[in-house]
Amino acid sequence: MRPNVLLITLDQFRADCLSAAGHPIVRTPHLDALASEGVRFARHYSQAAPCGPGRASLYTGMYQANHRVVGNGTPLDRGFDNVALAARRAGYSPALFGYTDQAIDPRDATGPDDPRLFTYCGVLPGFDAVLHLPDDQGPWVEWLSKLGYDTTVGPGRLLATEHERPEEHSVGAFLTDAATDWISAQREPWFAHVSHLRPHPPYSAPGRWATAYDPSDTAVPIPPAAELSAYHAAALADPRAAAPTDRDTLGHMRAQYFGLIGHADHEVGRLLAALRRLGQWDDTVVVVTSDHGEMLGDHGLKEKLGYWEQSYAIPCIVRDPRLADGHGTVVEAFTENVDVMPTICDSIGAPVPSQCDGYPLTPFLAGDVPDRWRQAAHWEYDWRSMSIGAVPDEWPWERTLERQHLAVHRTETYAYVQFGNGNWLCFDLAADPTWRTSVDDPAVVLPLVQDLLTWRSQHSQRTLAALVLDERGGTGRWPNVAWRS
Repeated sequence: MRPNVLLITLDQFRADCLSAAGHPIVRTPHLDALASEGVRFARHYSQAAPCGPGRASLYTGMYQANHRVVGNGTPLDRGFDNVALAARRAGYSPALFGYTDQAIDPRDATGPDDPRLFTYCGVLPGFDAVLHLPDDQGPWVEWLSKLGYDTTVGPGRLLATEHERPEEHSVGAFLTDAATDWISAQREPWFAHVSHLRPHPPYSAPGRWATAYDPSDTAVPIPPAAELSAYHAAALADPRAAAPTDRDTLGHMRAQYFGLIGHADHEVGRLLAALRRLGQWDDTVVVVTSDHGEMLGDHGLKEKLGYWEQSYAIPCIVRDPRLADGHGTVVEAFTENVDVMPTICDSIGAPVPSQCDGYPLTPFLAGDVPDRWRQAAHWEYDWRSMSIGAVPDEWPWERTLERQHLAVHRTETYAYVQFGNGNWLCFDLAADPTWRTSVDDPAVVLPLVQDLLTWRSQHSQRTLAALVLDERGGTGRWPNVAWRS
């Protein structure tokens, strides 16, 4: 019998804020309990930021260099497969609670007035949007209005004032309630994606979580390096990216973020408790991860951007009830969000699509160590979307946008950063894990450059590359074609 599948994303959740990961003050008892009954991947990374690009990698199993979703609003190519479509082919009717932030391919629009062309908050193809919560948070706002709240202030203000309302009236609780009600009504194997906004800003934790952490107890962030890269200096000069410099304001931001972590953990706990109550705990594969991390004042920055690990190191916990030998283990190998789609495909008996750059995590879930596994983690950041409209559209001669990106190759001991304009950085993580000690020794840097080039060359888009059409009607690895299924 097919298992149920519950994919939970907690937006902008950095890995070191799990108490199981050793955070000195943050408490995440429900995620810790899930980890104790499943597998926690201790060095797990998102492949891109912000939300749209990070989720594109999560949902398609592809690196950004292949799916090319480079900003919130970059269309997702309709030709790409994704986890919802794979689940649908396997017999599920995938349900969405929350959002996926995938902009429509304009070739699928009905015309220039198609409302889907005016938002990046589209629904990933394959999902049934049982409860869609895009940026306007419409259903939640309507619910708050029925409860008697003044909702004319708009969704942004309502989110920024969650600390003024009980936790039961939060957007997170609203989402959990809807997902739980839906799961309770299912009589066949189901697939649900519960996509929580929190701990994403605004930094306003609901109810009791607003005062759960004392700002004075939050550690001082990692300061910027003495010598700044050009990119770092530009980021610090951007008010959207620069963290507060006042200690009290910074402490408040960090305390609210920790409170949002606690709130998100609580909502996960409620959802998992519902599975137990409904007798579905041992029939459900649970995957919890995030789309990217949060700088939280480190290196003088906030939110998610650039090359720093804080923006990409995220939690990943998987529990497959059928693979008990792996339960309670912690995996220290480098794992990535591109591994999530192949893992889910494996768990539901669906072929892993040829497009996927990641690998199934199944051997780790079974308590084994794969014979072949990556020795480094990779992520990319592209900021060209910030320049669209400012840079002259003089294609094919104007190529400024193509230079506004970076790629990171992170090993056990070094992190190499390659910029699209030819600049580069290299950090000695063994000497200084805070990413502030540079190294320029060619004996160190050159092998890292070669490894990054090799990674890129081995992950070119492959959907049709392993297929040859000839007199035999096609030889090799077929993509998902409707008439072959």
